[in-house]
Amino acid sequence: MRAITVRDRDAGVGGLTLTDMPYPHAAENDVIVRVHAAGFTPGELDWPATWTDRAGRDRTPTIPGHELSGVVAELGYGTTGLTVGQRVFGLTDWARNGSLAEYTAVEARNLAPLAADVDHTLAAALPISGLTAWQALFDHGHLTTGQTVLIHGAAGGVGSIAVQLAREAGAHVIGTGRAGDRDLALSLGAHTFLDLDADDLRHAGQVDVVLDVIGGDILHRSAERVRPGGTLVSIAMPPTVQPKDGRAVFFVVEPDRARLADLAQRLRTGRLRPVVGAVRPLEETPSAFARHPRTRGKTIIQLADGQGAQHS
Repeated sequence: MRAITVRDRDAGVGGLTLTDMPYPHAAENDVIVRVHAAGFTPGELDWPATWTDRAGRDRTPTIPGHELSGVVAELGYGTTGLTVGQRVFGLTDWARNGSLAEYTAVEARNLAPLAADVDHTLAAALPISGLTAWQALFDHGHLTTGQTVLIHGAAGGVGSIAVQLAREAGAHVIGTGRAGDRDLALSLGAHTFLDLDADDLRHAGQVDVVLDVIGGDILHRSAERVRPGGTLVSIAMPPTVQPKDGRAVFFVVEPDRARLADLAQRLRTGRLRPVVGAVRPLEETPSAFARHPRTRGKTIIQLADGQGAQHS
């Protein structure tokens, strides 16, 4: 099967190549998914789990990508709850080969059924961004109706979903980003928008929750914006400062089949709109990785339009 692989940890994006890889093995409670669309995180080539398995053993050449939408091609021993031919979407394991391949092995519990009327490209933009936004706002930030939330990167993959979820929850939403992101952030539900290049972050006032996806100086200055009892949530880096009389949280997104199903239903009913910045074929993945930071929303790699041929 065709797959994007990387062998040299020091090569970075330049080490990504399109190659032939063996068809994956379905372990106990796994499914093999015929991947139709896949997502990736630009920084994942720096993650330790990209290069070693859970026991710390080298696993190169490694296949990156941890979001997918596709069709179940095979069930592993003992796998229940899914069937061959069923449309699914979800997350691949951090320490196993990922989604930038024609087929990939995934634990069944990390996947949710996908209705026939949901496009694979949109579904592949949901797993990491959708689950991260939900867990940041509600599981860690405890955001409730009537509170104010400051969402950095409001036009990005995570931020754009967070803006919509927070607005639907009845929060007052302040989005940030670059000047060109303003119209998109406001159209998604942000009440106000701050240009990080031109506006003073103090214009946000005091907020109940901050969702940081940037880190660095933005993260440090955001701690000052959290009112007593509030929460600063970062997915960029562990906070080095604590809000006065508040909490600071860093977390890594966790799979959640029930929440994935909820997000898919929101997508079906028009209550949620993933922002897909670009759709590229598998062979253009290396340049997609390199350009992703300058692309609005989520870049999706498309591998198949229909069911596709079976593996040989």
